[in-house]
Amino acid sequence: MKKLPDKTIERLSMYRRNLILCLSQGKKYIYSHELANDLHITPVQVRRDIMLIGYSGTLRKGYDVEEMIKLIGTIIDTEQGKNVAVIGVGNLGRAIISYINGKRSKLKIVAAFDSDSEKSGKLYAGVRVFHLKELETQILEKNISIAILTVPGDVAEEIAERLITAGIKGILNYTPRPLNIPSHIYLEEYDMITSIEKVAYHSKSAEEMNYSYR
Repeated sequence: MKKLPDKTIERLSMYRRNLILCLSQGKKYIYSHELANDLHITPVQVRRDIMLIGYSGTLRKGYDVEEMIKLIGTIIDTEQGKNVAVIGVGNLGRAIISYINGKRSKLKIVAAFDSDSEKSGKLYAGVRVFHLKELETQILEKNISIAILTVPGDVAEEIAERLITAGIKGILNYTPRPLNIPSHIYLEEYDMITSIEKVAYHSKSAEEMNYSYR
């Protein structure tokens, strides 16, 4: 299969999350319009994405939920799984560790790192914290290929450079500092301020529209 667009991968992940929930509730089949309604997109978009991965349902029953979960897994996951590290064990870092671990069998947070010596050796949701000076050693020993960055913005670039030198292949950046990294490293940047400002803008527009109807 050729490489899929980033947005398609995002939606496939959301489909799988919703399908797993449906399966846990005893639902065996689902139609495109049901998936679309749950995820606030169009049925046409759902059908396009599913066609891209070479799957088709039936007019009478729709898509087989269990088959879809397995198929999406073969596309998104790797057979051996991926080991992940969280860099920065503040409130956000600890929340991410607690939320992610156990959610997917093929993604596992195996280490966390922080510059605070008092956190070294502690466990958060079963994940051991190491001092930042051990970063390169532990990445190699634990075969870590993905890093989640939750450090202060003023050290983000320096830590990213160390991660890349140590062999990291993908970074999820939660810091307020945009990173400039080589093109062969996959970078996903998430700015919570930008996201909430987007919500604020649209809520303002909705309020203005409601006011105009009065």
